[in-house]
Order: sequence, then structure tokens, then C-alpha cells
Amino acid sequence: MFKRALISTDLSDGLHRLVDFVPDLAASGLQQIVFLHTVLLWQEGRIPREDTEKLQSAKSRLSVAQVPSGVDVKVEVFTSNKPHEAILQTAETYQSDIIILGASTQNLLNEKLFGSTSVTVSQQTETPLMVLRPRLVSIYTTEELSLRCQHLFRYLMIPYDGSDSADYLVQQIKQYAQDRPSGLSHCLLIWVVEEGGIRELRKHEELQLARETLASVKADLSQLDLEVIVEMRQGDPLPEIFNAALEHDIAAIAISSLRHNKLLDWSVPSFSNQLLRSSWHPIIFFPPPRCAKNREGRHRG
Repeated sequence: MFKRALISTDLSDGLHRLVDFVPDLAASGLQQIVFLHTVLLWQEGRIPREDTEKLQSAKSRLSVAQVPSGVDVKVEVFTSNKPHEAILQTAETYQSDIIILGASTQNLLNEKLFGSTSVTVSQQTETPLMVLRPRLVSIYTTEELSLRCQHLFRYLMIPYDGSDSADYLVQQIKQYAQDRPSGLSHCLLIWVVEEGGIRELRKHEELQLARETLASVKADLSQLDLEVIVEMRQGDPLPEIFNAALEHDIAAIAISSLRHNKLLDWSVPSFSNQLLRSSWHPIIFFPPPRCAKNREGRHRG
């Protein structure tokens, strides 16, 4: 599904372990892998300067021992007090089609503080972001991480509700799967119909519309030679999504948002934000097109 990945690590998030699994990452369809780490300027003294010891240590820890034929691997270590700028610049330089980052498992307040790099990157790029839980990556055994890397994009869950954001998400997945056929083989298309309140009065109509819409989206995705599983559930969307993810053994959950145009807009409650904060499964976020962001900016102005 993706060919060129930028893996950004702070060397404490577990993602640096992936340097030992390049052959497995290649098995997922990746043909170019760039490992990136930024070292903050040494602030001791009057004049900030490069911390050469940390730079050399980072380069050593990110050394790649095994590179399969046909796979291009790069290691970039920069000095920068703005890691998001290094990520965006490196992604542009190497034309990365996915950026892989770690995500905090802390509470919302801490995520505001420690997740600022992911926040800023998500707001300034159209490149899909894959967010992994550092604690989970860190505790995988070698055998487990090998399998995880091989099947990084194999089976995606697509939460769908008929909204513009859901349609945009499906079109993005369709485009990436069509342009880059390897890696993705299965999709779980799931619609959770909420219960309670006024919804109960029109539940039958809502369920029927959901069935018809899902059938149409399934037919569209199935043209890409994907095995598409359709499931409808009723109840609270978040726990139902997580239950389905466990039952179907998915690799990642795909999300997008056209409404707020941000992956981590902490000031605005949204299903995508709740999913990202709560999910132990990897999340792949497809940012909105720039034209949508520009429209939002003009509206707010």
C-alpha cells in the first residue's frame, strides 16, 4: 500500500528497534525506508551548539545491518530544536508516502505537552501518518515484531458512517491501494449505528440506509482485488470499534477528518481524537487536502 516510509524516532519510543527489521518492513511492500532522529541543541553555556556525542550515539543506534536487494535505506540525524520541521523537510526530500511516529499513552493534558510534534506534523502535511504506541512496540518480542512489520498494512479497519470524511477516507485508501498494490489485502468496513434517544424512532430506516451504503462502498473497494468484509453494529461506536478490531485481527485502523482538518485538535472533541487516544492498535490518519484546509481558514477568518 505504501512504498516510501519515513520512521521518526526519539530513541525512547521503541521505533528505533525497527532498524533490525528492514527485511520484514520490505515484506510489507516498502521499497524505501528513512530513519530520522533529531538531537536538540546543547543549551549549556551562552551559545547553543551541537551535541556531537548524542549525534554520534544516535547514528550508531540507527545503523542498519541487513538491507535486502531492491530496498533503499537511509539514516538521517539532525540537530534541531524543532523536530516537526525536520520531519516535514525529510518527508519532502525523500517523497515519503507515509510518516510513522510514536504516540503518547499519557492522559489528555500530557499528550498536549508531549505530543506536540505529532500535532504540528499532522496539521502541516498531506502525507498519511501512522501512529504507533511506543510501549506496545517496546515490549514486542523479536518474533512478534518481525510479524508485525511484515503485515504492517495487510488488514485495515475502515470505520464508516456515510459522512464526507468517511467517503474521503475510502477514496484515499482506494487510491493508495491502486497506485501501490502490494501490502494491503483485506479491509473491514464497519458502521456502528448509535442507539438511544430520537434515533430509536428511525432505527429501521437508518439501518437500511447503512446496509445499502455499505454494499455500494464494498463493491467499489472490491474492484481493487481486496477482500472486503462488511459489518454493522449497534451501540457506542468506540467500544464497538475496539471489539471488532480484536475479533477480526486487524493490522491498523484508518481514519480521516475533513471537519476540523486536524488529527490532534485537542480543543475540539471528535471521534477520531477519541480513537487515537484510546486505541492500542496502530492508527493511519489520512490528512485532508490543502484546499479543504484553505477553505476552513477563510471561513474562520
